[in-house]
Amino acid sequence: MNELLLTLLVFSPLAGMFVLWFIPKGQESTLKLVGFLATLPALLISLFIYMQYAAGTKLSEYSIKVDWFRFGNLKEYDSKLFAVDYELALDGFALVMVLLTSVLATLAAIASVHIKKEWKGYFLLFLLLEVGMLGVFTAQNLILFFIFFEITLIPMFFLIGKWGYLEKEKAAFSFLIYNGLGSAVLLIVIMILFARTGTSNIEALKYMMTVGGVPLIAPVSEGMKYALLIALLVAFGVKLPIFPLHTWMLRVHVQAPPSIVMLHAGVLLKIGAFGLIRFGLGIFPEQFEKIAFVIAVLGVVNLLYGAFLALIQTDFKMVLAYSSISHMGIVLIGLGALNESGIQGAIFQVVSHGLIAALLFFLVGVMYERVQTSQLIELGGLAKIMPLTAGFLLAGSMASLGLPGMSGFISEFMAFLGLFKEEPILAAIGTLGIILTAVYVLRAVLGITFGATKQALTEKMSDIKSVELAPVLVLLALIVWIGVYPSVLTKPLKATLEAILIGLGG
Repeated sequence: MNELLLTLLVFSPLAGMFVLWFIPKGQESTLKLVGFLATLPALLISLFIYMQYAAGTKLSEYSIKVDWFRFGNLKEYDSKLFAVDYELALDGFALVMVLLTSVLATLAAIASVHIKKEWKGYFLLFLLLEVGMLGVFTAQNLILFFIFFEITLIPMFFLIGKWGYLEKEKAAFSFLIYNGLGSAVLLIVIMILFARTGTSNIEALKYMMTVGGVPLIAPVSEGMKYALLIALLVAFGVKLPIFPLHTWMLRVHVQAPPSIVMLHAGVLLKIGAFGLIRFGLGIFPEQFEKIAFVIAVLGVVNLLYGAFLALIQTDFKMVLAYSSISHMGIVLIGLGALNESGIQGAIFQVVSHGLIAALLFFLVGVMYERVQTSQLIELGGLAKIMPLTAGFLLAGSMASLGLPGMSGFISEFMAFLGLFKEEPILAAIGTLGIILTAVYVLRAVLGITFGATKQALTEKMSDIKSVELAPVLVLLALIVWIGVYPSVLTKPLKATLEAILIGLGG
């Protein structure tokens, strides 16, 4: 039975899509209720697997592998040569990402209460997006990973272009073009590896690329390994994003509806980090070690560039968008350190930023829903008009700038600790980004909460509603929980870190 759980986990949103198909378009409350309920099976299954794992069950018991299709007719040489299986599996990192995805999907479904039109089409695409996200983190071969990766692009394009704001079409096409090019680069890497090794299984590729004497269909030279790693860096760098491949993300964060930005900032950007860690660092550890300094430099550039640009923005959405670029730099800094502290900090930052970004973008959506603006100059005195919302916004901003006791502090501390061990000068330069983060966060949030009250807004604004409280309270609780009790993540990540360090020869 355990081997069927991952399949049920990944494809459970399809049951909700089936039910939605038969509900008339005009039944708004029913559509929203079914859309929300359809996210619960994946959440419950992922929580069950996590609790079973915490109780001592091995994650390998949930893996599934079924013959799917093959290229060519080479069974007489090797029954698995150029065969592509349907295989899903979990390790500690993937389990954490599946939990993050399922939690944010459920909370984003609640946040979809602000969607104004065509709820049926919206939730059909929303649930398809969830299938793609869950599949990405559980796929055990590169071809299946790529299929799920592409599934996320289609619904995101329409969710941005149909339900976004004023420049939604431009944002949607920018998203599609950049991510499409990244996908093309990724596909080239996958096809080269598949053609030269005869397999797309991730564990088999790790073994073939790192252990000498393994027979291959065609040799993979050191130069080609470096080229493939650089290509992976570009493909996943678009998704992360790494400067200068970031401009599309700014448009998406500003123009997409808040519920979709919660998933985009919280999960979809993290696919870039997941890919770099699992494939770049996992399959090419020796080559990754040689370019680790370059990765760290790119991280510092991301951190400082995003922080400087966030400092001069006049739109709160743009502040948060550049903040995401800056915080993704911390992921690269941790990976560039290439030691236990750094890599652990990078993975913590992936989870932490996913929760914090989802919280802040949801709160921006709550404010925008009331006043139809996110311009800093037009917002002020929120503490008087919307005290609860202002309090939650201040709490989210403290998490974003790395206040001790919250998840942001743990991830930033470990990432920089790792880099200070290897490159102290570079790490010292990077700490300027931490200082700037406090400046731009406090500048924006204190202006909104304690700035001069805008008389034109007082009559329009009501405080956060009960249905809006659930996502805020859950996200804030998780942020504090991880900050106070980080071992909730360190235990499942332990095996992943050990495997990475062994691959690096440590």
